[in-house]
Amino acid sequence: MQSHRWKTLNHPTSSKFFGTKIKVTGDFLFKNLVAIVAASALVILFITAYVLSTGSAPVVERFGSGFFFGTAWNPVEGREIFGAFPYVLGTLVTSGIALFIGVPLSLGIAIFLVEMAPKALRVPVGYLVELLAAVPSVIYGLWGLFVFRFWLLNYVEIPISTYFGWIPIFSGTPFGLDLFTAGCILAIMIIPTVASISKEVISAVPNSIREGAYSIGATKWEVIRHWVLSYGRSGIFGAVILGLGRAVGETMAVAMLIGNATGPAAMPTSLFKPGQTMASLIANGFLEATSKLEVSAYVGVGLILLLLSLMINVGAHFLVTRIFKVKGGIVE
Repeated sequence: MQSHRWKTLNHPTSSKFFGTKIKVTGDFLFKNLVAIVAASALVILFITAYVLSTGSAPVVERFGSGFFFGTAWNPVEGREIFGAFPYVLGTLVTSGIALFIGVPLSLGIAIFLVEMAPKALRVPVGYLVELLAAVPSVIYGLWGLFVFRFWLLNYVEIPISTYFGWIPIFSGTPFGLDLFTAGCILAIMIIPTVASISKEVISAVPNSIREGAYSIGATKWEVIRHWVLSYGRSGIFGAVILGLGRAVGETMAVAMLIGNATGPAAMPTSLFKPGQTMASLIANGFLEATSKLEVSAYVGVGLILLLLSLMINVGAHFLVTRIFKVKGGIVE
């Protein structure tokens, strides 16, 4: 019965489409179905961009470039003024902190699990790391709000502010709800993504490369640094970009820990002062918007966030294909 169904599915039949004779087979149907599914991603992207563009048109027409580079944010009707620049910088600062802290930790976890961990620990620890990715962001936010921020305030922010407060980025009076706390919680949130993908990339490095390096007298550190990481650096960079995408678009945990300042007060002049990202701004204010211009302003911030994400992905693709490609080497 199954053999009959297989022959029927793959038996070529002819049909006319605009006068052209087409052979319809199972492979033909599967190929076109997969192509339609793949094209749906582009359709969704174009629809999203169109909706955001049309929705943000009123605020862009009203303020022009001032919306993108202005610092004021006043939703009072009759005196509306909207500038998204502090929130763009806040997004970049918190994402930068997340990468600065999270990527080294993630690489350390991946290297330990693949190269150094005993078999008894490799599987359970790997499962635990991957399980962290399933924790909802609001849980990270609650944990950060009631536990993590006090530890960070007492043992990190206050000592740094006391001894290095003369440096502008460490100035101010820390109180735990600020850019630095939001960046640290983002670093914890991107660890599962970056560590899991990096672990798979490092595991895919052929053992012949390691054996060749050991045969010429290289130490384990030298093998990992010069051969293993070099071989998989394009894949590791892709993992970092996925982690960056998670950090840029994260909303709830950031909104609970960043302090939610608005207007010029949201400019990230110090890591120990409250700020806001584009995602947290939209989450905090969109449902409370009263005028059409204010709604358009939040949609415009969403458009900037979409463009920033696209720029990050395009730039990452350029780096992988142009810079990380080594002709005649082991990275292709």
